Amino acid sequence: MKQQQRDGGARAAVFAPVDNRARVEAVVRRLGDAIELGLLADGEQLPGESELAGRLGVSTVTLREALMALRQQGLVTTRRGRGGGSFVSLPEVPAEDRLRARLRGWSTEELRDLGDHWAALSGAAARLAADRTAPEDLDPLRRTVEELTRAEDAAARSRVYGRFHVELAAAAQSARLTREQVALQTEIGALLCLVLTDDAYREEVADRHRAVISAVQDGAHDSAGALAERCVRESTARLIAVRLAL
Repeated sequence: MKQQQRDGGARAAVFAPVDNRARVEAVVRRLGDAIELGLLADGEQLPGESELAGRLGVSTVTLREALMALRQQGLVTTRRGRGGGSFVSLPEVPAEDRLRARLRGWSTEELRDLGDHWAALSGAAARLAADRTAPEDLDPLRRTVEELTRAEDAAARSRVYGRFHVELAAAAQSARLTREQVALQTEIGALLCLVLTDDAYREEVADRHRAVISAVQDGAHDSAGALAERCVRESTARLIAVRLAL
């Protein structure tokens, strides 16, 4: 019971059964995305192999292959013996020059298209959350906003920013939307480091997130959706501006 409570919301989507196709790759992507986004904390111990395989709906053989791939990627470490198991290993964020090089691989049209997809996901999630979510279910979102205000470096800010949108989808009680947000944030999340270095913009984002929470709590689904979309579009516009300046 305690495990179920701790794994509610966005974390529940991490451990939901994976798709039947290409299961090893699906497990690697699911857990890898969650680690890079910060839904699974650095140093956190994963459930035991039998339990984790059962929760993901795969065989222990499939899970072991996936864990091996995650170890090769540096996302998981395994300790043997008493107190051993598989532990999350948060990857280092690429240096700014590597992020800029990665950004050069995106055209402005591709970034705009990605931003449209992100805005559509977050807007839909906010509208659904406004219709479905009880006030107490918004506590994870409030905690994430406060964590954003305390985050000192751009890497932590980008990770928390992305987590907010994942938790918004979880508040909408949509497992599919939540998984889509996790995948999207791991695609664009690191690049947001390039626009979150400014303290003033960090505060602006936090204020926008608080406005989304307030609209969701009030049941104002149209306002909640519009606010979530505006936040995303502003960040996308800033990222495109950085791309144009390269």
